[in-house]
Amino acid sequence: MDKYTGKRLDGRYEIHELVGMGGMALVYRAYDTLDERTVAIKILKDEYLHNAEFIRRFKNESKAIALLSHPNIVKVYDVSFGDQIQYIVEEYIDGTTLKQYLDQQPNVDWHKALHFTMEILQALQHAHERGIVHRDIKPQNIMVLPNGHIKVTDFGIARFARSETRTMTDKAIGSVHYIAPEQARGDLTDEKADIYSVGVMLYEMTTGQLPFEAENAVSVAIMQLQTDPRPPREINPDIPMGLQEITLKAMQKDPMQRYQSAAQMLRDISTFEQDPGVRFHYQYYSNNDKPTHYLDTDTTEINPQHGYNDDFVYTEDGNADNHPDETQTRTKTRSKAPIIATGIIAAFLIVAAILVLSGAMHSQAKIALDNFVGKTLSTVQANNPNNFQFDIKYVTDNSKDAGTITAQDPQNGTMVTPGSKVSLSVVKSVDSAVVPDVSNQTRAAAEQTLKESGLLASFQNHSSDTVDIGNAISTSPAAGSSVEKGKTITVYISTGPGSMTIPDVVGKTLSEAKKTLESAGFHVSAVAHDNTNREAYYVTSTSPGAGNTAKKGDTITVNYSSGKNEKEVKVVVQLPTNVSHSVDLSYYLDGIQQGSETVNPASNNTWTGRFTDSSGIKELLVELDGQKYIKYRLNFDTGNWEVTWRGDYQDQQVSSSAVSSSDVSQSSQSSSSSSSNQSSSSTSSSFSSGENSSSSSAVKK
Repeated sequence: MDKYTGKRLDGRYEIHELVGMGGMALVYRAYDTLDERTVAIKILKDEYLHNAEFIRRFKNESKAIALLSHPNIVKVYDVSFGDQIQYIVEEYIDGTTLKQYLDQQPNVDWHKALHFTMEILQALQHAHERGIVHRDIKPQNIMVLPNGHIKVTDFGIARFARSETRTMTDKAIGSVHYIAPEQARGDLTDEKADIYSVGVMLYEMTTGQLPFEAENAVSVAIMQLQTDPRPPREINPDIPMGLQEITLKAMQKDPMQRYQSAAQMLRDISTFEQDPGVRFHYQYYSNNDKPTHYLDTDTTEINPQHGYNDDFVYTEDGNADNHPDETQTRTKTRSKAPIIATGIIAAFLIVAAILVLSGAMHSQAKIALDNFVGKTLSTVQANNPNNFQFDIKYVTDNSKDAGTITAQDPQNGTMVTPGSKVSLSVVKSVDSAVVPDVSNQTRAAAEQTLKESGLLASFQNHSSDTVDIGNAISTSPAAGSSVEKGKTITVYISTGPGSMTIPDVVGKTLSEAKKTLESAGFHVSAVAHDNTNREAYYVTSTSPGAGNTAKKGDTITVNYSSGKNEKEVKVVVQLPTNVSHSVDLSYYLDGIQQGSETVNPASNNTWTGRFTDSSGIKELLVELDGQKYIKYRLNFDTGNWEVTWRGDYQDQQVSSSAVSSSDVSQSSQSSSSSSSNQSSSSTSSSFSSGENSSSSSAVKK
């Protein structure tokens, strides 16, 4: 057991276990008894307590994080810089590094890669706006949480951009595979160095391989300086061209040709997410050993002189309007720049190579591997100045104490480079168990497997593009770890593909919207709507709406315009005022019945009809108890109406009533009079809207 596990720092932090090691610090899981929460404590290694450079870097990390407050950046809670111990108390993150994630899932879907990249850029934007440049962005410093979000960690070599921007030229700081060319050369570094590192990670996630790989760090550093990366689509043709353009722009060797800020790169990614078919057509000026030319991100070379080189540099005049016979003119001047630039570049590369080679060769000098056999694992892990990567295999050996190393590979004395992988066989405790591999097992099966190993299980949901829903993705601690029997192991259960932001397709054509959404991994259901005031087949909305999140494979409803913009004509019909019982009302448009209902003039003396059509004029006829009552002309072009004919409603209930002969006579006369009036009305001119009838008759009861 190392000297800190089981101890309490400052009477407050109970240290439970060693969970990680960095180049200058040990990381422990601990419990904050004051705030009652689990925390991570990063303790500076003893050998660096009196090293001014490491102390500066350690303090710099605490200062940098203390200035930051962002959901994608690890939080710092407390710091202590004493003579005997220096530590930082941080948010405890229960997850894996992006490096471990990529080792387990080398072929990351580009949608997932973009999700990670956007969250990293959002964290960096927050840091850059506060003058802090991380300078060591790499998968090892990105934590992937079980919920699919990320946290940027390890600001140990961060610098304040406005106060201290020059890197160390005698040491290779940061991983050589991810550092920007200017950082490798020892030039001034600013926010754009972090952008380059993000570009390399995006390249690695979408292609499954690093852009530059060689036998040693020196060769990789030189490739960072001189070699253009292979276009990602040559490795993975499924990568959209727009995403390749974004990746290569972030990785430009000239900082001025990269994205100038995290916000700028985020804007292009947002544009790409909305339309994965978009092209940016970035062009980069180059004047190396070739004639003046431009380079496009799809590796197309555009040469204004088509191969002709007369050592002149052509510049656009910009006064095309003054030359009606030409779209543009060129100013031709003899250039001395190629001669001067060639000498400067040659000298520069020689100096840069010497700096990189001297620092990298010093750091890569081979050393004789120590003899670890017989030592305890905790001692070896706590004292690892050469940053060896230990691969632990637990074995049973009753003759030795738990934690004792019984074998190693390579053997002691073997010449190796710092950071090499070393396999160790370690005696497990009688009361310990090795965490079994339960990946792809069902929840129940994983729980049973752990139980058989003497372990308990707790479960957390986590998205996965590769593991079936309901099956185990991985565990924490990881499979192969030695833990105490009875310990609870966290099992991450797949909830299927992770959530993605729904792109905005409103205003696009239906075909464009389908292409965008389907490229993002969604299914599409299209629904036509009238009266949208939009052209036919243009999208008016989606459900869920743009900006919301949904899982890959979910169905997005796309509402689009049918092109029909119907107008409504509202007609209010005045019912007879002398009727106290219910009557049947039917209505017809151009002779075709549209509907019927029962109305009672005594309780409501009007009836309202609403009619829709795109255009034209139609006749509306309203009947009461089968009798023609009133006619209208409906104009769907203007939305207006007018009365063209009125009749009188004859109360038919009198025919079923007991009446005297005089009543019948009067009724007949009334009917005859009504008929005469009706005939007269039928020949009258059209009535205006709302005009009262000039003739009426009453049925005597």
